[in-house]
Amino acid sequence: MKKHIQNIAVMALAFYAVACAPPPKSEKDLSLKDAFAGKFYIGAALDSAQIVGEDTAAIRVVKEQFNAIVAENCMKSEKIQPQEGVFDFHLPDQFVDFGEQNGLFVTGHTLIWHSQAPAWFFVDSLGNDVSREVMIERMKTHIQTVVGRYKGRIKGWDVVNEAILDDGSYRQSKFFEIIGEDYIRLAFEFAHQADPDAELYYNDYSMANAGKREGVVAMVKKLQEQGVRIDGIGMQAHIGLGHPDIAEFEKSIEAFGALGVHVMITELDLTLLPFPDQNVGAEVSASFEYQQQMDPYKEGLPDEMNTKFENRYLDFFKLFLKHQDVISRVTQWGVNDTQSWRNYWPIDGRTDYPLLFDRENNPKPVVAKIIELTKE
Repeated sequence: MKKHIQNIAVMALAFYAVACAPPPKSEKDLSLKDAFAGKFYIGAALDSAQIVGEDTAAIRVVKEQFNAIVAENCMKSEKIQPQEGVFDFHLPDQFVDFGEQNGLFVTGHTLIWHSQAPAWFFVDSLGNDVSREVMIERMKTHIQTVVGRYKGRIKGWDVVNEAILDDGSYRQSKFFEIIGEDYIRLAFEFAHQADPDAELYYNDYSMANAGKREGVVAMVKKLQEQGVRIDGIGMQAHIGLGHPDIAEFEKSIEAFGALGVHVMITELDLTLLPFPDQNVGAEVSASFEYQQQMDPYKEGLPDEMNTKFENRYLDFFKLFLKHQDVISRVTQWGVNDTQSWRNYWPIDGRTDYPLLFDRENNPKPVVAKIIELTKE
């Protein structure tokens, strides 16, 4: 009798668990992060309004759709150390807290970059370039202070950003001029010392260019031969309707994957606007004057452009899925079209539509089509 009562109790508990369990997600409710689970992370870059919680609609999208985040601007050196020895961790702390509270893969962006670096970084009190020794010490202090603060919390770092030119040569940045190409090795070593468990990445734009591809491969091979830890290569995918050639983009995925590192699509957006000069890649210093003919979709996109937009995104996501064995993350450079830098670069004041979520934070029709691709 006692055993019979126990069986009834077990059955009742099982029935209760089933009855109270949340219903399975319908096909309609499936999110991007659900669809790509087990394939690669799907992420977004957050701006300051999102980090502090003001942009509540965008935050809802992040929580529902993405499982990885990166800071768009607040962790760049001019923001995080505007004066020597004076660090501003107000926004970065909130960014990391948000990631942890929501179980997101958090990437730090970026430790060493020639652009958006504070002017003091490279000069002495008289305005002259500092010595190699001083530059190395400043770089070490910056990296180890920032990485050390988030040890065990930030899972991956863009350690060096945009160090190779399109022809494969080293960019003649102040880091290069003062230290030499060794600054790249040193940056990775300093980051590894500060957090031995964090993943360390190299990140760059125009990575489908054959010259840059070969230059990055040569640089990474040299680092590997020197025993330097490098875990991944980020391919900024600031794409347009006609560039880059998707076959060349695939060659770069394959070449980087063959190095035994992760490949990440780090800054994905798709501009639909005419480009004044295709040769500038994603060089942030480029700027052109506003002209009305360069801003053709201020009142909205015609159906023909929407179709081209969808087809281009679908072609790239098919490619990402094809190479999911080496791709670890695909990150949109922003959450919604309003936020995107494409509205003000390389021409300020234009209206672009580069992301998967519109200005009202609604998913565009292509989102459902991308999700469908994951089932094939």
